[in-house]
Amino acid sequence: MEQKAGAQISKKAFIQSLVILLALMLVAGILTRVIPAGNYARIQVNGRETIDADTFTYTERPAYPIWRWFTAPFEVFAAENNVTVIGIIAFILLVGTAFGVMDKSGILKYVISQIIRKFGGRKYTLLLVITFFFMALGAFFGIFEEVIPLVPIMIALAYSLGWDSLTGLGISVLATNVGFSTAVFNPFTIGVAHKLSGLPLFSGAGPRIILFIVVYAILAAFLTAYAKKIERRPEASPVFEEDKPARLKYGKFELAADNPRMKRAAIFLGVFFALILAVLVASPFVEILSDLALPLTGLLFITGGIGAGMIAGAGKAAWKAAGQGFLGIAPAIPLLMMAASVRHIVASGGILDTILNWASTTFTHTSPFAAVLMIYGLTLVLEIFISSGSAKAFLLIPILMPLADLVGVNRQIAVSAYVFGDGFSNMAYPTNAALLITLSLTVVPYAKWLKWLLSLWFWVILATVAFLAVAVAINYGPF
Repeated sequence: MEQKAGAQISKKAFIQSLVILLALMLVAGILTRVIPAGNYARIQVNGRETIDADTFTYTERPAYPIWRWFTAPFEVFAAENNVTVIGIIAFILLVGTAFGVMDKSGILKYVISQIIRKFGGRKYTLLLVITFFFMALGAFFGIFEEVIPLVPIMIALAYSLGWDSLTGLGISVLATNVGFSTAVFNPFTIGVAHKLSGLPLFSGAGPRIILFIVVYAILAAFLTAYAKKIERRPEASPVFEEDKPARLKYGKFELAADNPRMKRAAIFLGVFFALILAVLVASPFVEILSDLALPLTGLLFITGGIGAGMIAGAGKAAWKAAGQGFLGIAPAIPLLMMAASVRHIVASGGILDTILNWASTTFTHTSPFAAVLMIYGLTLVLEIFISSGSAKAFLLIPILMPLADLVGVNRQIAVSAYVFGDGFSNMAYPTNAALLITLSLTVVPYAKWLKWLLSLWFWVILATVAFLAVAVAINYGPF
């Protein structure tokens, strides 16, 4: 039986994600019947809508029938953030199509074989360097979703070095997420939160750099220990069975050292990857690029991928491979629609502002450190419903900052607690589009991913809680 090109979402992983998201939709719907509706007045600040923290009122429950819980995945296309949802769907279809051609042509195997030849036996040095690179992209530039096209390549590299798909995810998208969460100069979390809080932009960077180094050490130790375990006993991998078909593709390389056609294809692909990197690095500083980064990345990826595949000699088979790649990634679309619908259900039921108000009123009777931990926890909870860091900042920061002032927590510390809560959950919650896209490009089921991730999460959260404790003790800021 011919093996299909590109990333193919397994039936088991699809059904598992479908059940989890359906359960979350039902929970969100039930909450709209249990929690009273409420509303904050919205005001314009610097051309963007934000909440007036002193204007909460209970309102009449909106007419939101049960049947609309189940049509919500389709309603998101006409909702407020519909452009974002449509853009993400187009992005993953472009990536899936391009990856199918690249896979069929053998260009990925060629590129990975060259990397292996260059580094020889220094594979753990390679692991540390790649992990630092991806983590720095997130921490300094706010890059996250845009690295997803590189995930299949990093997983293939992990296979070829004797590791598994979890290791490939760890050194790439997980490292980027951890960096995004430590947010040294992340314009989408630290930048937006500082502007809304009235703090000097990117102030207090010194302690955040120290935290970045500490968390990098934790992640590097975690990945190194895990990779060595898998290298010793491959069957110890939680995804050992799932990885078997993909290992047949990438486990061994028989390409000649000198292949002019593949070399030209690799150079062509490298040019487009350089353009993608340039877009990612420039997007935080060029306003028009920040809005177009995701679709532009997808367009560059499919142009570079199909072009490299054609140069490598895929010929007419390239179009069949493109179709297989498109169809292989397509099951991710209903999952993304369902994930977006959870927030849509809560907002349509009129209870989102009530949840914010209930959480915020408890802050006034706590100690500064307890209040900081509550900000951390509240943001973690709201991440289920609102995955966008910038959108969540415009909702929460105007409410949290006056409350932080009341309990004696300076705003720099409150912003740090918010950023931690916003970031570290991105690769854990099944309502996050980036996680769904990432897993759809792999053979990793959500349940096994979460179980593997939790052991790292424990140490990272411990480090961030310790950071907040020290911050309160020394009055980090002090703004």
